[in-house]
Amino acid sequence: MLTVALPKGRIAEETLEIFEEIFGENFRFESRKLVLEMGKFRFLLVRNQDVPTYVAHQAADIGVVGLDVIEEQSLDIVKLLDLGIGRCKVAVGIRDDEELDWSRPQIKVASKMVNIARNYFSEKAMGVEIVKLYGSIELAPIVGLADAIVDIVETGTTMKENGLKVVETIMESSAHLIANKYSFLMKKSEIMDLYSKMGEVVNGA
Repeated sequence: MLTVALPKGRIAEETLEIFEEIFGENFRFESRKLVLEMGKFRFLLVRNQDVPTYVAHQAADIGVVGLDVIEEQSLDIVKLLDLGIGRCKVAVGIRDDEELDWSRPQIKVASKMVNIARNYFSEKAMGVEIVKLYGSIELAPIVGLADAIVDIVETGTTMKENGLKVVETIMESSAHLIANKYSFLMKKSEIMDLYSKMGEVVNGA
């Protein structure tokens, strides 16, 4: 049996739709249930940020999670396939009436993606103080908590509605199939079989 960690919400639903297309069965969690067993698979519904942890610690053999989460956590997992779902970007946002001054010695940035933000500004040779927030990140520049934010952007509407603008795109993200490195060795044929079938659906073969 393969244990699959899925992030709650739209990505889980779209991933299960891929499984339905492959196997011709209905893959649906019962209300409030966090575990679904179907044939050779056991699916776990977990928080988005926890998917790589479940996979890295072999509580799940494989998982589906955004590239942004993979990059932020840098855990020792195998990255297998871009599923092309859950597309978004990680971007730098500032107040509409300001410009980002790259000559400044230091900038204060609010983000839940601490490592991505720190690495990005370090590469730009700009000192950065990170303020870690867990939500409502768009508020930070408005109330003077930070000069800029690093956040997930899908349409940019939330930033615009809060008087912010996107000034830099750090990375494009979409959901990826990942595997535990030991599971990948021990269950390679099962994982590669699923990888091939998912690849055919994703690529429209």
